[in-house]
Amino acid sequence: MAERVHKTPAKAASGQTGAAFALGVRADAELSNAQGDALMGTDTPKLEVLRKRSDFLAAARARRQPVPSFLLQARYRDDGSDLIRVGFTCSKKVGNAVARNRAKRRLREIARLGLPELGKPGWDYVLIGRAGATAEREFTALQGELAQAVRQIHAPRKPRKPQS
Repeated sequence: MAERVHKTPAKAASGQTGAAFALGVRADAELSNAQGDALMGTDTPKLEVLRKRSDFLAAARARRQPVPSFLLQARYRDDGSDLIRVGFTCSKKVGNAVARNRAKRRLREIARLGLPELGKPGWDYVLIGRAGATAEREFTALQGELAQAVRQIHAPRKPRKPQS
């Protein structure tokens, strides 16, 4: 059996690792936190993920905006927090676990890319995947639909007519 020879990668030899190597930054360079965040593109607000059932139920009772690939539910929290929170779900109608997870991964990515700019602080958003649409739709179309849905959620509402 041939003996394996492990070569040291060029990046390890140069003292660079991970993202620093990809960005061409030396590992021994001194950067402030702000410079590091700007370099890594982390200056956008971080999204907090909804985990409690009560948060999902509260969003289900609030505003909703259907688009072809998913359903967006949104509600304003009056808890004084400036966080944008987001949750993701897919029913078993979407498919088996692999299909549901793929749909949720795509929803997570469009939320990560779009909600920091489009969403409003203090709001909860829930994205619900749709069978045969969320996992197969073009990614740019998903992004456009999220932008459209968020704009419509936050558009001024007509006053409701009193029921007689």
